[in-house]
Amino acid sequence: MLEATNRYQEIKKVTLVAVVTNLFLSVVKISLGIIGQSQALVADGVHSLADLISDLIVLIAAKHGSKKADDEHPYGHGRFETIAEITLGLLLVVVAAGIFFDAGLRLYEPERLLSPTWFALLAAFISIAANEGLFHYTIRAARRLKSTLLTANAWHHRTDAISSIIALFGIAGAMLGFAMLDAVAAIAVSLLIAKVGWDIIYRSVRELVDTALDPETVAQIREIILSVDGVKAVHSLRTRSVGSNALVDVHLLVIDSRISVSEGHQISERVMRKLISEVDDVVDVTVHIDPEDDEEAVPCGDLPLRNEIESRLDELYQSNAIYQQRKQTNLHYLDGNVFVEMIFPLSMIEESKNKQMITDLCSDIKKITYVADIRVMFE
Repeated sequence: MLEATNRYQEIKKVTLVAVVTNLFLSVVKISLGIIGQSQALVADGVHSLADLISDLIVLIAAKHGSKKADDEHPYGHGRFETIAEITLGLLLVVVAAGIFFDAGLRLYEPERLLSPTWFALLAAFISIAANEGLFHYTIRAARRLKSTLLTANAWHHRTDAISSIIALFGIAGAMLGFAMLDAVAAIAVSLLIAKVGWDIIYRSVRELVDTALDPETVAQIREIILSVDGVKAVHSLRTRSVGSNALVDVHLLVIDSRISVSEGHQISERVMRKLISEVDDVVDVTVHIDPEDDEEAVPCGDLPLRNEIESRLDELYQSNAIYQQRKQTNLHYLDGNVFVEMIFPLSMIEESKNKQMITDLCSDIKKITYVADIRVMFE
């Protein structure tokens, strides 16, 4: 993925091209719509004006969204893009409502219907060509940069081209003597604008409420996780989007419940690296290692921690010469019990009396309520 600053510069360059184009189209369509007596073209011009405003929103959002994560925004600033998309969607819905209302009034008052001229027809042709070209230019950049905001803006250009086609038919129909077709085309354009605005709002709100990634991507993530050596199952898998980035939280069940902390960490690191390298847009992965199935095993939350257990053992066996020679004590919390491992010097195995004393010690420790078993090792 491109560095945030380079990504912002690319988005800025693409959007500035759109700003200039939409400024030109807004002026041409609105002015020629007025001169050429076409309400559909004026509506289409307002659509381009809305696109111009959306381009400015994209610039502002991309600038803020490109900032690196900080103490106040530990997950980055990608939500700025989401908020900008919602603002854009609301703008489009409001614009559509205004066009729809005005065109509807004209249909009920035929004397207010306009009579388009060839100026309006020419402007519609120019708009179709410009917006279709702008769509292809922007969508290529959006795919390269993996920017949902640029993708949304690209489709605005495509809908502007479609609305210009609708306006073209309305203008042509009115010029052929069907005066109401211009107003009907304006209404059709308004409905198209409203649909685009609603889709943007719906998608962005889903992101704000942390809706999961699409099922295909989630399935891909699960498959990659299960392919990592040492992973037995996926317990909990949560995904969400932040701007153009995707975040993953996962609980893994490992094959061996008694692996070392460092091995568990190595497995989690491998899972994280594979997901970031193989799944588009994933930039952050949080992995929790589970030694057993939490849904089936007895919980261990009430069991004492190491300090309390060792303190009790030290108190009980402070005068036990065998216990005092141990090198290390490992604790495993499984199925509501503590499984103890004690490691003694290898030299102690040479004397048979040590073996018996260790056996007696282990039998005594197993009498502690929460100790399920004790294992002895020599090294």
